[in-house]
Amino acid sequence: MMRWMLGAVMSLWFICPALAGNLDVAAVNDAARPAKLPPSDKLNATVVKLQVLLDRAQFSPGEIDGKLGENAHKALKAFAEQNGIVSDKIITPELWDKLNAASEGAVVVDYRLSDADVKGPFLKELPASLEDMKSLKALSYTSPLEGLAEKFHMSADLLRALNPGKSFAKAEETIVVANVPSRRELPRIARLEVDKKNETLKAFDATERLIAFYPASIGSPDRPTPHGTLKVTSTNDKPTYHYNPEYRFDSVNSRRPFDVKPGPNNPVGAYWIGLSAKGYGIHGTAEPDKVSKSASHGCVRLTNWDVRALGENVKRGTPVVFLDAPTESSSKQQGRRASN
Repeated sequence: MMRWMLGAVMSLWFICPALAGNLDVAAVNDAARPAKLPPSDKLNATVVKLQVLLDRAQFSPGEIDGKLGENAHKALKAFAEQNGIVSDKIITPELWDKLNAASEGAVVVDYRLSDADVKGPFLKELPASLEDMKSLKALSYTSPLEGLAEKFHMSADLLRALNPGKSFAKAEETIVVANVPSRRELPRIARLEVDKKNETLKAFDATERLIAFYPASIGSPDRPTPHGTLKVTSTNDKPTYHYNPEYRFDSVNSRRPFDVKPGPNNPVGAYWIGLSAKGYGIHGTAEPDKVSKSASHGCVRLTNWDVRALGENVKRGTPVVFLDAPTESSSKQQGRRASN
């Protein structure tokens, strides 16, 4: 009897992770300011709320995963600094109130799946190598779950935790999602700033006010991100990836150039912002969970939703300043340099 009861409890744990972690709608929407910062390795209702509020305030935590990781810390710190709030290892009442005042509405809401959400076509599997990708007609999502997670800026794990027992594959099925805007409008961007050491990208207006913040993957010592100041030259929704043998990627044997078709799982993601140095840009990624946690091949890599928000608001000719040390960050003198 005891063995049966233990098995039933374990089954409930695996089938209903949201209940086990108290991650239901009310727990997230009604979450109060934490007295201390939650652990970084555990799903937490307050952290879900915090990440959604940061995302809506244009201070992106990257993927909303319910864990207070490095990217959420970066966004929280930037928001605090922008609002003149000292916040060291705690979320002060003033900071919490500012975040809540920056947007309106429930943090997580019900969403009814549409035919477009579930019909595909989907890839059976995303190839691991670029050369295996070149024969595909499109670099689509691998499942409705992946597409929904990206649509609402969430990790698949968090989406599952909030929706125990849901298939994510049936039109008209109702699920719980992060309440984030589908499109973003920003004030006119006067300058972009890429901090290579801290792995962030910031957007400033003409008065030097920080208006948007994103975690970013930056190039490695072998394939470094540019120095100095470049300019935005183009924006491209659903870009085709062009492989050049001069890149000499270890994983590619081809000595001839080839293309990889567009799609959210394209090597440069779902959106491309071209820069005034050949081959360099700001682009999306098929792996939003690795943004700011792994090196790029020299470009600046954001989540697909963040680079789209940026690309839909930035103009050609906007300067992009690459900082090699955080001490250079966002002074008015640097702003004057960038505009020259």
